[in-house]
Amino acid sequence: MTSIENTALGRLEAEGRLLNAVFKGGTTKPGRFGFRGDIALKFQIQVADEKRPPAYSIEQVLTIAQEGESTIPILAGYLHSFAYLADVADVLGAALSPDGSYFMFCNNIDLLAKYRTKLGKITFRVLPCDESTVWKEMMDLVGVNKNDIKSQDAGGKLDYLLDAAKTLDVSSYDQISYEEVLTRMGPVKNRNENRPV
Repeated sequence: MTSIENTALGRLEAEGRLLNAVFKGGTTKPGRFGFRGDIALKFQIQVADEKRPPAYSIEQVLTIAQEGESTIPILAGYLHSFAYLADVADVLGAALSPDGSYFMFCNNIDLLAKYRTKLGKITFRVLPCDESTVWKEMMDLVGVNKNDIKSQDAGGKLDYLLDAAKTLDVSSYDQISYEEVLTRMGPVKNRNENRPV
């Protein structure tokens, strides 16, 4: 049984950052732990013992971590604003590797954009995401058909998709600085704008 404590996700779990898990457990690969959910980036100030949701998070996270390894090899997630990418680099910190594959889908960048953005030694692949989900976007990105994985359980599907994503060629993505993308990003859309009351 793979234990989260012995993986690069262990610290995030101990800090109470792994939230809203759709899947959280061992996958089909030996010693591998998978997580689908949210990673809190900034907590709200708590009053007394009330539990408040985070101010903002990496949402719809898809990631795996290997037992005994100190870094996360691959992670995909959604940021409501590209500006939060600095917090991703800060909060995940040493759990990120210069050799890792990190995909961030953002609400407020150009819908045709595909960026490679470096923060410190870590490169993030930054992509737009408007009316979709990270799972669907990643499936499209790596060309995985849902029929390819329908016989797999939740852990197996995560393994299949993320192993395929590790080999993705992103050399065509524009290499651009974080500061430059900040100047190009649009306003953050109000998620509740068109929701019925």
